Amino acid sequence: MPKVLTTELLNNLSERFGNAFYLLESATFEENYKDLTAAFKAYYPKFNIAYSYKTNYTPKLVQIVNRLGGYAEVVSDMEMEIALRSGVPASRIIWNGPVKNANKVKELLLTGGTVNIDSIYEIENIREIAASHPEHTINVGVRCNYEVGDGVVSRFGFDVDGEDFDKVLHFIVDTPNVHLVNLQAHFAKRAPEFWTARALGMLKTYDKVVGKYGLKPERLDIGGGIYGKMPDSLREQLKIHEITYDDYASRAARLFAEHFKGNPEAPYLFIEPGSAVAGDCMRFVSRIETIKNVRGKIIATVIGSQKNISMSGINPPMELVAGGNEQAEYTDLDIVGFTCIEGDVLQKNFNGKLAVGDYIVIGNCGSYSLVMKPPFILPNFAVLDINGETVEVIKRAETFDDLFHTFIF
Repeated sequence: MPKVLTTELLNNLSERFGNAFYLLESATFEENYKDLTAAFKAYYPKFNIAYSYKTNYTPKLVQIVNRLGGYAEVVSDMEMEIALRSGVPASRIIWNGPVKNANKVKELLLTGGTVNIDSIYEIENIREIAASHPEHTINVGVRCNYEVGDGVVSRFGFDVDGEDFDKVLHFIVDTPNVHLVNLQAHFAKRAPEFWTARALGMLKTYDKVVGKYGLKPERLDIGGGIYGKMPDSLREQLKIHEITYDDYASRAARLFAEHFKGNPEAPYLFIEPGSAVAGDCMRFVSRIETIKNVRGKIIATVIGSQKNISMSGINPPMELVAGGNEQAEYTDLDIVGFTCIEGDVLQKNFNGKLAVGDYIVIGNCGSYSLVMKPPFILPNFAVLDINGETVEVIKRAETFDDLFHTFIF
C-alpha cells in the first residue's frame, strides 16, 4: 500500500529537497512484478520477464528485476550501460530497437548478451562479428511482425511472410556460431483481446521456424503493452474497464500451455512489461506557489509541469495535502505548471479548499515521466524512495552544471 502522506511529512521533505520531488515506492514495483509473474506462471511455468528500461530506468528498479531473476530489455547503448552498471549480467540483457550502435552490439554479443535483429541491414555487422570471433557463440533474436487485428501496421521487425524474414533465418542457419535464442514481437495496443492473436501468431511463427529452418529458439517473447493497476478516476477517463494481469495471462500463457503440452523442449514465454509494473510505483509532489484570478478564471501555479508526469488531456489521479496555511474554497480552478506553455495544465476544474503552500500529489506517474522529462526551463527534481519511515535518495535534484557542462561557454 502507498504510504499515507501527511502535512508534517511533506513539509519535512520540502525543507530538505525543495518544493517538488518524486516519491518512488520500490516495494510496490516489486509486488507488481511478482503478481504479474505469478499470473503467467499459473498457466505456463516456463515464463520470465524482460523489463522495459525505456519505461522507467531508475537503477533501483532495474536492480530489483535483476535480483528476482528477470532480464533487461533495452533499446539503446545508453540503456545497455544502465543495465551493466546496475549489475545485470550481459547474458540477461536483450537489445531491441530499430537503430543500434554497431560497436556496442559487438560488445554485448561477445559478452553473452542477445541482440534482436530488426532489419536486414543489421546482418552484415553481425556476420562480421561472427566471422572475426569463431570461438564465440553469437546469440541473436529475430523481431517478428504479423497481423494481430489491432488496426495498426507496426513499423518494427520482419514481416514473417516476407523475403527478408527468410533471408535472416537463412543467414542464421548458414552461420555456424550464430545461435537463434529467441523470436520477439511487440504491438502497441494494450487491450487484452489482442493478446490471443499475439500468442497465436508467435506460436505459428515458431512452428514455421522449426519446420522450415530446423531452428529451435529457446524463448518466445510477445512484448509488452499491458495496463497496470490504476484508480477508477483514471480508468474512467481512459474509457477502459477494470483489467487484471490474468486477463493477459489467460489469453496468452494458456495457449502456450496447450501448444507445448507434454513437450520437454518447450521454449520459455517472455513478455516485456513496463507500465504494468512501474505505473503506480511513483508519485509526483509539487507545491502550490501562487493563486490568482485572471478575468474570472482562478489559476493556481505549481513548481512542476505536465512534463514531470507525462500525462496530458486528462485529469491525472491527484491527492491534495494541506501545507499549513489558511485555505479558501474554490470552484472551477485550474492547477497549472511552471512552464511558459498555455497548455501546461495539470488539473482542470478543481473544486475544493486550497492555499498557497499546499501540496498536490499526482499518482500513477511511474511510466515515461522521469525518463521523458526534458531539460526544459528547469532541471528535474529529486527522486525519493519511501519505505516505512525510511526515506532514501534515489536521484538527487539536477543542477545547472549537470545539464550544461557539455556546452562551450
